[in-house]
Amino acid sequence: MGNFWDYSSWSGIFLIGILLGALLIGNVVKKTIPFLRDSLVPTSVIAGILILIFTSIWKVATGEVFFDTGMFNFKGTQILELITYHALALGFIASSLKTTGTKLTKQRSTEIFNTGVTTVSTYLIQAVFGFGITLIVALIIKDFFPAAGVLLPFGYGQGTGQALNYGSIYETDYGFVGGRSFGLAIAALGFLSASIGGVIHLAIMKKRNKLVLSTRTDGSTHSDKVESRGEIPMQESIDKLTIQVAIIALAYGITYLMMYGLGELLPGMKSTIYGFNFLLGVISATLIKITMNFLRRKKIMKKKYTNNFLMTRVSNLCFDIMVVAGIAAIRADVLEQYWGIILIIGVVGLVVTYVYNRIVAKVLFHDYYEEQFLMMYGMLTGTASTGVILLREVDSEFKTPASDNMIYQNFPAIVFGFPLMLLATLAPERPILTFIILVGFFLVMNIILFRKQIFRRKKKTEEPLEIENQ
Repeated sequence: MGNFWDYSSWSGIFLIGILLGALLIGNVVKKTIPFLRDSLVPTSVIAGILILIFTSIWKVATGEVFFDTGMFNFKGTQILELITYHALALGFIASSLKTTGTKLTKQRSTEIFNTGVTTVSTYLIQAVFGFGITLIVALIIKDFFPAAGVLLPFGYGQGTGQALNYGSIYETDYGFVGGRSFGLAIAALGFLSASIGGVIHLAIMKKRNKLVLSTRTDGSTHSDKVESRGEIPMQESIDKLTIQVAIIALAYGITYLMMYGLGELLPGMKSTIYGFNFLLGVISATLIKITMNFLRRKKIMKKKYTNNFLMTRVSNLCFDIMVVAGIAAIRADVLEQYWGIILIIGVVGLVVTYVYNRIVAKVLFHDYYEEQFLMMYGMLTGTASTGVILLREVDSEFKTPASDNMIYQNFPAIVFGFPLMLLATLAPERPILTFIILVGFFLVMNIILFRKQIFRRKKKTEEPLEIENQ
């Protein structure tokens, strides 16, 4: 153990302090600057960009990477990446441990299923366009990594954590220099696409009198939303928040054991398996939730130990930290030769995500298509939190089913989306074959998504022929 006055004893505290301090400064900037105050850009994105600007100036002035100086024990960038990686899984675990008492009708089940399929279809269209762009670039620029565009659905569709996971796999296993920063830069553009694109859409719809924005509430939370019946007290011999964190830690411990076991069984896929920490985290959280519900039904467990309000707070904290750490970890100097390609991929990602989700919402969710579209567009360019921010602009009290669709769609999205994660590891080895499979996969998912429209139309066109033959 070093002396307490050494940098090595304080480097972690310095790092966390900078991230949290940047969030405070970002919040002040957002509240102070009119353009940002009226925008939907999350404070965590502003904070991350402020750190990125500072570290880029530091690099130009000193020639050093700021987070890799002695102040951070020469490994600050690595720690930022670890924070991003773990915060993703912890945020998903906290969200998955929340309970819901909603009973689903057949129509609602269909809408939730369609939302999950839409999520995966959007991943696929992002992958097809992003991959297509970098395949073309690889023909023009010698030694360019052709599978780089596959990071678009991970950066836009799944967020900072997964963009880092797969960028890291591409950099470590396949030699894509700057792969981590490439993925993180795509994710940062995704947040800007969600925020700026969402604001522009809302402004245009309002100007055309096609949209009535919701009146913003004061943000207060009623006591019945903080605590429900049958729960353990807020303060006892152990604080209720401590219990939530302990359950989340237990779930993440189980997640590690799952990853370790699978890694030993499939040593050649260790990088991919550990990249699925968030997915296995959801599974472990679900198992804990099922076990706790069983124990309560059997009267073995008398009280309910999880609390939705506190789990939401923990998940939001994890996602805020994930975003600011992810953007702060970007090495702008490493991406110097890639910025033009990244911007092209980012703009194309914005356009295809906007257009595709607009079409799907109008065809399949016509009763509340504006709310469904904004929620999906925000979620599939940023995170679930960004989707909620956009949804609140038109449905502040969540009266439409759009918010429930976002919560429940995770299971079908995980089931159908799993092959994409495997294809992402095939892309560097067999790029053309992977591209063809992605296109075919996208077509299949759309047949599933628009099944009623396709087969109903087919049936109608066949009926006159049958009458004529008679």
